[in-house]
Amino acid sequence: MGLSTLLVRLVAIVAVASGVLASEAQAVPRPALSNAVSVADDAQNAVGKLTLAFERTTASKCPVTIKVHGFFEGLPEGAQTIRYRLVGTEEWKTVEVPAGHGGVYTTVLETLDWEYDWESAKTSIQIEIDQPDPLTSNVIYYFKCGNPVGDPTFGVAEEDISRTAMGGPLAELIADGQLESVKSLSGAQAALVSRRAIRWDLPVGPIDFGEVWNVQPAGLAINVYAMTGAQLKTLLGHASPTAGVLTPSASIRYTLTGGVVTELTLNGAQVADDQVLRIAANYNLAAGQEGFPAWNWSTNVYTAGPDDTGALATYLVAHSPIHAPQGDRVTLN
Repeated sequence: MGLSTLLVRLVAIVAVASGVLASEAQAVPRPALSNAVSVADDAQNAVGKLTLAFERTTASKCPVTIKVHGFFEGLPEGAQTIRYRLVGTEEWKTVEVPAGHGGVYTTVLETLDWEYDWESAKTSIQIEIDQPDPLTSNVIYYFKCGNPVGDPTFGVAEEDISRTAMGGPLAELIADGQLESVKSLSGAQAALVSRRAIRWDLPVGPIDFGEVWNVQPAGLAINVYAMTGAQLKTLLGHASPTAGVLTPSASIRYTLTGGVVTELTLNGAQVADDQVLRIAANYNLAAGQEGFPAWNWSTNVYTAGPDDTGALATYLVAHSPIHAPQGDRVTLN
């Protein structure tokens, strides 16, 4: 056998071993392999946004049992397996999202039992998702079982946010926070706040726990009540120089003329007298302890909200940097 023939045979053996001479039926086209990897990567980054909601399932404020509801957005079509864990813990868990999940998939992610623990209090909840692009949820705060450890901040106020004799920008901010804390689970459409529950203004700059506490120290649970438009108008008409007015969340605007509500809108639409609305408020206000009549004629439809101090902290962190609302939701004639 000549040297040239031997070299040709050696090249052929190496080629077969490396798959170069594999048949077309056995070969895997490189573009198809590349596409498969791309689809897998997309699935790993399935969650575009995760928002948590709080549900208190005990009558007591502490010890307390909390259900943490997760709202998953930005999911691709098809079934998904998502790994998650509570921030600060080591255990990863999974949630199985079915194929027909729709635009937002909701499920209970955690059920937590908290006791009084003033030295190492549990005061916040956040979830992280295990995917290549880092993703964490909003943070939910709850302060009835203890004060936060260390010196946490809760966002930044871009300007002083103040009370007025009638309520003003700070009351509007607090109302927005209370509505956001219960809206997704209760169907609440608006929140009402009395300035008598607000103890201090919110100064410009980083917001520490002392400032959150100074603004709203009572930590009253937020409930949701059903009432008609006519009943709501009667309630809003009880404004006075001593009590001020009931300050609404951004969803409501109203006009008072001589102590009578002459205009009332919900999300820009006129409210009819027979229209049933769901209104959030702390239970002290609804019980008639903040200068306004008790809401005895309303129906209590949701009693699982957080404390109002925690709701304010949650809202500040989620929307920082914080700007003062306009303070113009109530018109007095």
